[in-house]
Amino acid sequence: MPHVIVLQHVAPEGPGTVAVSLADRGIDTRLVRIDTGQVVPSAFDGAAGLVVMGGPMGVYELERYSHLRRELRLIEAALKARIPILGICLGSQLLAAALGARVYVGPQKELGWYEVRLRDAAREDRLWRGVARTFTPLHWHGDVFDLPSGAVALASSALTEHQAFRYGDNAYGLLFHLEMERPQIEAMVDTFRDEVVGAGQLPEAILADTAAHLPQTKEVGAVVFGSWAAAVLDSGAGEGA
Repeated sequence: MPHVIVLQHVAPEGPGTVAVSLADRGIDTRLVRIDTGQVVPSAFDGAAGLVVMGGPMGVYELERYSHLRRELRLIEAALKARIPILGICLGSQLLAAALGARVYVGPQKELGWYEVRLRDAAREDRLWRGVARTFTPLHWHGDVFDLPSGAVALASSALTEHQAFRYGDNAYGLLFHLEMERPQIEAMVDTFRDEVVGAGQLPEAILADTAAHLPQTKEVGAVVFGSWAAAVLDSGAGEGA
């Protein structure tokens, strides 16, 4: 069975529905729990794809979080080998950094449910075609990035110009969250309550908005993650390893 490596940084930000979409297509998930001390692998050892999840650390905090260097090297190796990549939140920032783009603290944190608008290029993208032009996913980030050279901008929001991008045929970065089920969102609010309040948001409001926006978010996620899983199979990465 083909498998992908999933790098997880904190307990609430696991692969969620990404793993469901992969399993539906016969792809196994090899989870690396960085938060519990597991080491980022230095090689793919037959893996057919790489998923990098979110986390509270910044890409620029390399001295404080030494695992980030190993992650960047693994992403760079995946890019060189054309192994499919899916970066979510911090994962998208790491992908942007590996491609030479600037990652930096944004003008304000984007926490909660905010509308995202797809760019024209998304209409012909294999992951995004057929998805509604606008939808309202969960956001949980303070850092943003410039669009990497050679990348295709796929989505934006009122606060953040670059919410999603593609590099090459199968490397994707998503700054927002499509993968979370309600228990994960509740865990995020509980774990990062001080951050939410510090950003001027009400934790209870985020949870209340979840009921309104989660169903559509899951529908979009099923399309996007299912299409990425198909891209993993189509790439042939990991075969014969």
